[in-house]
Amino acid sequence: MRTSAGWWARRTLRTRITLVVGVVTVFALLALGRVAGDALFSALLTSGDGALTERAAAASTAVAAGTAVPPGVRVVDVAGAPVDGGPRPVDADAIRALGAGQPVTVPGGPDGPQRWVAVPVPAPDGSPRLVLASRDLVGAAALFADAARGLVVTALIGAVAVVAATWTATSLSLRPVDRMRAAAAALPPGERLPVPPARDELAALAVEINGLLARRDDAVARLERFTSEAAHELRSPIAGLRAQADVAVAHPDGTSSEETWRSVASEAERLSDLVADLLALARADAGERMPARPVDLVDAVGDAFARLPEEPTVAMTLWAPMPVAVAATPAEVAIVLDNVLANARRHAATVVHVAVVPAGRWVRLLVDDDGPGIPPADRERVFDRFTRLQPDAGEGSGLGLALVGRLVAGRDGTTRATTSPDGGTRLVVRWPVG
Repeated sequence: MRTSAGWWARRTLRTRITLVVGVVTVFALLALGRVAGDALFSALLTSGDGALTERAAAASTAVAAGTAVPPGVRVVDVAGAPVDGGPRPVDADAIRALGAGQPVTVPGGPDGPQRWVAVPVPAPDGSPRLVLASRDLVGAAALFADAARGLVVTALIGAVAVVAATWTATSLSLRPVDRMRAAAAALPPGERLPVPPARDELAALAVEINGLLARRDDAVARLERFTSEAAHELRSPIAGLRAQADVAVAHPDGTSSEETWRSVASEAERLSDLVADLLALARADAGERMPARPVDLVDAVGDAFARLPEEPTVAMTLWAPMPVAVAATPAEVAIVLDNVLANARRHAATVVHVAVVPAGRWVRLLVDDDGPGIPPADRERVFDRFTRLQPDAGEGSGLGLALVGRLVAGRDGTTRATTSPDGGTRLVVRWPVG
């Protein structure tokens, strides 16, 4: 069953604006008409009260002198009892109001509603009397009813005019939005919407849409580049596995099977590491990360040393003046350390020095090697994915430092490459303190 809220949500913006303005206009005009009608009726009563008061005042002279009362007025005592021989004109409540000097409208009567005013006067014997003058309100009520009907009709006509004007104005106002929507749907990649010269809501909308299109194009370009580079990198280990399998099938002798399977295992491990790095980099690009918590960086470096395969020709040293924690997750810190240490040892000649240095709100990890170093022109490029300065070396996938940069940047940190004191490469990783 569809609710009224669902019905309202399915209406167009133009329809909703018009309906709201139309309903508000009808109620506003009817309320204004009611106020104007009441003011008109009050003005009619007030103007008639003056004439009634003059008539009662003229008759009060005869009452005070004890002479005959002119026709059209009534004389009563302060309790409302008639003293002129006629029937009782009004009830006790009306008499109290009249005695207090307030005009009174009596709804009943043979001639319809009547308006009464009273003028106090003493009788010849000194007793108080009230001289009452009245008039019927049939004409005034009819005039008021006609005026009310006219005001209602005027309100409805005005509401229709306002609704039509609102529909037209809304249509004209939304026309640039429709043109912008159509232009955005037809834009080819790389193109942007023209921004209107006026600094209004349409200009702000065009700027935001252009920003969204820029982010879309950037994401598509990154995806295409990533797919192309990943396919290129995966082709090599897969080709190696297939070649080894073909050799094993073509020469099924026992002398070469062990070496073949060892090569297959090596290529499979390389492929597994490459896929793991690709998945981790994809998650980092997507912004998927766990909430940060303090991670002891000195202990994490010690654990990373223990995970490294033995390499007797390269010594590993650690200098840390004090324990210090970084704001990250243990898994992120482990990936960063494994990649920077493996990179440093792969290029080092004899030694890799690691230092953990607190620096105010930051913690710096310095990894120095005594290898050939990185040329200044390539020091930023090494953090791009699939970048290998020595492609023929056959080691590494070119994803390690790219993954390091993405993970550290995700925690508002920085990474950079420079020259180490030993002449090789210094990798500087800066994390916020945990």
